[in-house]
Parts: sequence; structure tokens; C-alpha cells
Amino acid sequence: MTKIANRSVLITGGAAGIGKLIAERCLEERAYKVILWDINEAKLLETKEEFAKEGHEILTDVVDVADLKDIIRAAEALKTEIGTLDILFNNAGIVVGKSFDKHTHRDISKSIDINVSGVMHVALEFLPGMIDQNEGHIINIASAAGLIPNPNMSVYAASKWAVVGWSESIRLEQEENNTGVKITTVMPSYINTGMFDGVKSPVLTPIMEPEFIVDKIMQAVKNDEIILMEPFMTKTIPLLRGILPTRAFDFIAGKIFGVYKTMENFKGKPNHEAVPDKEELKAEKVKTEKKKPVKKEEEKENIERI
Repeated sequence: MTKIANRSVLITGGAAGIGKLIAERCLEERAYKVILWDINEAKLLETKEEFAKEGHEILTDVVDVADLKDIIRAAEALKTEIGTLDILFNNAGIVVGKSFDKHTHRDISKSIDINVSGVMHVALEFLPGMIDQNEGHIINIASAAGLIPNPNMSVYAASKWAVVGWSESIRLEQEENNTGVKITTVMPSYINTGMFDGVKSPVLTPIMEPEFIVDKIMQAVKNDEIILMEPFMTKTIPLLRGILPTRAFDFIAGKIFGVYKTMENFKGKPNHEAVPDKEELKAEKVKTEKKKPVKKEEEKENIERI
């Protein structure tokens, strides 16, 4: 059983959405230190101020998990300040929702660097310390997209398939070596956080509210659960893919449940957040941009540049 009370907790992508809610739950559970990493400096400052008004002191750092040097810098600073980290929520991630031939090379690189490489590099910074203290817990937020193919999210699905395979593999390593470190892999379907605005939920698979899935995640962490799949229908995917011929599975998933049509009207987050750049999300720059009127010609140019 993992206890959150009196433990240090790092949450990547912690300025908003699922990460922010996980931070709230950890503070309620009386964590010793809650640390938030996020590339969005403006939102990170807002969240820190919000928690401060509620009487909670948290640590924050503006970190681009697509940048290995930035990860190492932030990790070294954190270890110097608090010592060994107890719990890591690998939550940072992005999605590009369009057919593969419409992706840019930047879309692909950012997706893999943030969703896959960043997750691994962050874990590598803190796992050895957890092993040394014979205690720790790493929670990797993957996706149900790591279980099933889906048009218009090919690179995102690939990144989540990678996370699932890696996360399960390091779990086995910890168990075989009796390190005391727990690994939990989370595979949720669509969540109503803005990341997947415009998607259509599959039959019998409702779009989940953030509070619902965070409650499930926190319970899974406390119970040292290996895998969390939500909602219920996601649990049937491995079985159906294992026993059905591919064409039969495609018919059921695509034609009956409508999974393969869910991304047709995808909107997602604004471009500057969907495929983020650290310089573009600095607090002062965001404030300046909010004050400037945007002409239609500039909007078109920004979209084409992305």
C-alpha cells in the first residue's frame, strides 16, 4: 500500500487538468512536498497562487520534458532541495489530432519527445534514488490509445503504445529485483480536460470527467494497482484484440462502437498549447499576447506555421 502522507510527490504537466487535480488530492492527503513541473509558466504561476490562497505551499519549476538538459537541470535542483523523491506522476503529454500525412516533422518530434522520451528520462532521474531507499512509486499516465489503433491520432497512439510497453517492462524489473518500487500504468479513454475537445465518445464509453478518473488514479496508487483502465469498456480491448481476427475486431470497434470515427471532429487545445514551445509560454509573453488584437491574416499565418 502506497501512503501519500509525508511523502514527496512530483507531477509533470501539473499546471492544469489531471495533473492539477492530482496535486489537489495529494495536498488533501497531507503530502510532505508537492512539486509541479510544467512547460506553461503562466498557468504554473496561476496554479501556485491558487494553492497559496488555499493555504498550500507547493514547489514549481518551468520544465520542458522534451528537453533532456532541462529535465536534468530541474531534477538535480529538486534532489538538492528535497533529497530522494518518493512518488512520481508522469503526466505530461500532448496530442496531435490529424491524419499522419498532415503531420509536420515538428508534430512528430514533439509528440515522441514529450510523450515517450520525456517520460523515460524523468523516471530515470528519480528511479535510482527510489531503489536505494527500497521504496517509491512511479505512475505513468498512458492512454487507452496505447491498446488500440485509431485514425487521426497515429503518432499519439504510437507514443502511448510505447509508454505501455516500457512501463510494464520496468514494473517487471522492479518486481524481479525486489526493489520496493511500485509501477502503475494508467490507460484512460477520453477525458474532458480540453485536450480532446471535439471528439465523439464511442458507444458505451462515455467521455470521463477529470474528477472521476483522478479519484480512480488515487485509489489505484494507494492500492499499488498494476494497471488502471477506465471506463469499463477499455478493459475489453486486450481480450477482443487477442481472440478476434483483425478484420473482425476492426468491424466491431469501427462500425459497431464507432471508435475509429471519434477523432473526425477533433479540435483540441489552441495551437500554442497543443504543440508547446517553452519560450512561447513564458508568463510575460502570454500576458503581452493577450493584450494584442489578432488579425485574421495573423491567425491564418500562425496556423500554417504550426
